[in-house]
Amino acid sequence: MTAASLLPLLVLAMIVVAGVQIGRRALLWRSGSFADVDWVAGVKALPKRYLVDVHHVVDRDKSASRMHVPVAAGLVGSAGLLVLGLVPGIAGSRIYWAVVALAFAVMAAGVVLVARRRYPRAMPRLSLGRYQRTPVYLGLFAGGGLLCALLASFGDPLPFFSFLGLILAAAGGLALAAQAATGPMRHALAGAAHLALHPRPERFDERLPKGRATGLKPIDLDAAKLGREEPADFAWNRLLSFDACIQCGRCEAACPAFAAGQPLSPKHLIADLAAASGGGHASAYAGNPYPNERSVAREGGLHHAVIGTGGMVHPDTIWSCTTCRACVEECPMMIEHVDSIVDLRRYQTLEHGAVPGKGADILDNSRLTDEPNGHDVATRTDFAAGLDLKRLDDGARTDVLLWMGQAAFDMRGQRTLRALIKLLKEAKVDFAVLGEERDCGDLARRLGDEATFQRLARANIGALSKVGFQRILTADPHALHTLRNEYPAFGGDYEVVHHTAFLNDLVASGRLSPARLTGAAITYHDPCYLGRYNGEFDAPRALLDALGLERREMARSKRKSMCCGGGGGAPIADIPGDNRIPDLRMEQVRQTGAATVAVACPQCTAMLEGVTGDRAEVRDVAELLLDAVEAGRGEKAKTEARAREVETA
Repeated sequence: MTAASLLPLLVLAMIVVAGVQIGRRALLWRSGSFADVDWVAGVKALPKRYLVDVHHVVDRDKSASRMHVPVAAGLVGSAGLLVLGLVPGIAGSRIYWAVVALAFAVMAAGVVLVARRRYPRAMPRLSLGRYQRTPVYLGLFAGGGLLCALLASFGDPLPFFSFLGLILAAAGGLALAAQAATGPMRHALAGAAHLALHPRPERFDERLPKGRATGLKPIDLDAAKLGREEPADFAWNRLLSFDACIQCGRCEAACPAFAAGQPLSPKHLIADLAAASGGGHASAYAGNPYPNERSVAREGGLHHAVIGTGGMVHPDTIWSCTTCRACVEECPMMIEHVDSIVDLRRYQTLEHGAVPGKGADILDNSRLTDEPNGHDVATRTDFAAGLDLKRLDDGARTDVLLWMGQAAFDMRGQRTLRALIKLLKEAKVDFAVLGEERDCGDLARRLGDEATFQRLARANIGALSKVGFQRILTADPHALHTLRNEYPAFGGDYEVVHHTAFLNDLVASGRLSPARLTGAAITYHDPCYLGRYNGEFDAPRALLDALGLERREMARSKRKSMCCGGGGGAPIADIPGDNRIPDLRMEQVRQTGAATVAVACPQCTAMLEGVTGDRAEVRDVAELLLDAVEAGRGEKAKTEARAREVETA
């Protein structure tokens, strides 16, 4: 018996060990709550999700892509070929062993790239501990297998070295298999299962608008427990998703709260949630700690509270999140961090009323007055005095319903709304506002108060059902997202458009004629709820380009845009850190050299204008467009006046 002939048996042993190990985790997943999963559709979709969707995200980091493809392909390819070698007669072919050697060679090349990311010094965002040993195990399996298979392809002229290769491959391969339950290789098996049985399968459905895959899902308010307190409260496929994490740290590198030194690392949060379900401890994964880490007992278990000083995660961690989805966007394993954070918040808010900062006042106002800051909703249109704003009463109809949102109660936001209203009138758009528009409930929902959100949603849907309109227009991406993507779950399915897209259409159709502005360069800040949540990147840029100004992109733009810090109730919770998120974002503006930063969200405007010191001017896209339209009107008047003078002469 040759050493090479034992390689297929080694792979079988690896499969058995890995199966036993991952089976232990599967028993924990089954302890989660019920989840309605289409197993057949998920398994059928797995190849596309893994080879296309995952690779698309991985490929954003070229070094990771160059590493991952040969390692994964070489490992799967060599193992698959060796299993094929159990068929009688195949293992006697030198050509067969040459192909196996090629697969191991591909894997070995990838292992070199893996090692370069970790030795002599690991990339800061990578976890250490067991992960630091993984390249060694991969190298032993690839190197030993390559030596053994290569010699077999030449007729096994050096048996001693063949058996040496077998021993090395066995050491590395069995060590990798042993990690299937608690170590880095867990992500390979759990990750594949997670992609097939994903908690958000609509995320992979290209027929659906992007935002429909980002909206929060309702919870049953009649349930015995509201939100998620302990690991067993999460759906079983959500527990599975925690184990899919590869600890690459790309979520951490994208997180604005982490960058600002607030106590949140999305990577460590997922590691803690995975460890909590097994009663384990995430410290073995090392790497960057939570910034300004809060002290907790780090005790876990399926029926042990996750949040609290006696649990795995400090409350400040989940309240630091801006819900910007930068972590979700960058995760190669498609983990939904924000969903889990909001579920944990729901329990804290609905069961304990434990909302930090001014959260309690905001939620009390929303419950009592239908408005987060306690304003009388009947006064929402007071700012528009003199603009002849049409109000839509019961039974009335209009083409466009303007949803004003919180900006109507904020002096800075009112400037944006006044500019938008003037542009709509200039273009002769048939529009009106709702008689008494309540808050859409976005802030209450992100703060965990699902009950208040659902009440507001149903009240607004009831009010909207009494009037007629073709579409809803709003300058607030948070309202846009909530109305467009979260109200359908309660029966409110509307066409909702952002003001930048609507105005861009008016310019493109000639209904608005802006002049070309002159001045210094401009840059554009992508709002999270417009860009990452709803996929709108082009319309604001097209509008700015139509104004003739030099537009410069920030290093972090479009899908990689950095949050202003204003989402998810983060300013309300006000968890301290080393810096303020808007200060970091404004520094990125400064690096472009632009004198003006264009925005398309009232919260982004407020956060960026709150930056002190020398900074770029903050202007909403609608304000800039109004300047250009008024300039164009002035030029047209001058031209007509000159023409009349010539006729008179």
